[in-house]
Amino acid sequence: MSAPLAVVTVTYSPGEHLQTFLESLTAATTRPVTVILADNGSTDGTPEAAASAYENVTLFRTGENIGYGGAANRAVAEIDPSIEFVMVVNPDVSFSPGSIDALLDAAERWPRAGSLGPLILEPDGSRYPSARRVPDLTSGSLHAVLGGVWPANPWTQRYRQDTEEVSERSVGWLSGSCLLLRRAAYDSVNGFDSRYFMYMEDVDLGDRLGKAGWQNVYVPSAVVTHAKGHAAGRHPESMLPAHHESAYRFQADRHPRKWQAPLRWTLRAGLAVRSKVVVAAALRTRDDA
Repeated sequence: MSAPLAVVTVTYSPGEHLQTFLESLTAATTRPVTVILADNGSTDGTPEAAASAYENVTLFRTGENIGYGGAANRAVAEIDPSIEFVMVVNPDVSFSPGSIDALLDAAERWPRAGSLGPLILEPDGSRYPSARRVPDLTSGSLHAVLGGVWPANPWTQRYRQDTEEVSERSVGWLSGSCLLLRRAAYDSVNGFDSRYFMYMEDVDLGDRLGKAGWQNVYVPSAVVTHAKGHAAGRHPESMLPAHHESAYRFQADRHPRKWQAPLRWTLRAGLAVRSKVVVAAALRTRDDA
């Protein structure tokens, strides 16, 4: 029998997405799978229903909404350390048949791969740029400021690697919406940084894995579809500020010296202004829908 695989998904009232996720999982791999629902306080009853309906699904309540990375860490800690690979996946992801096995096959080809990620499709079938460079201060800041109003700007293109060939390769970081993690690598960097409530925890993890000598490998032969942002779309007033706070934390952690304090102050002020602007726009869009 093939080695078992553990799958962790962080739930927060995921609705119908969770059922689609679990149904697609059955054809994604031939390995026996254990699924842990790391629940951050769902109120829609879907995690409880899934745990009752599927023998291989366990509901793990975190006790409160502790964020994505923190919940994933708690759930992974419950998994037998002898299980070599753990998947951390959003509950609004749908797997294509054989997609997890394609990631596992790639892990054999890349023995230093700490994380492996699939090609991610949007619901309309377009490709999401899920394999990117680690943002430096310049490219990250200019992407944040200009990406929404000038998508073709060179800093955004460089960061997103939009012009890169779609090929199996080592990259700076991979989208945390669907990650196959080698447990030894994950443990070696102490998993996700739980200070990130939402967003950028995947960028931070990929960066730290790379600095620890592991690789983040993009595997486009594995394909999933991501509905994206079911929680963020409902709650832009909390999710978008969390995104900006995470962007600040990422750069502040990497520029901690006293002489860099003015840089940190400028970055925080700029992100605070941008956060207010995008939240107001998101609320108008939501209210008009």
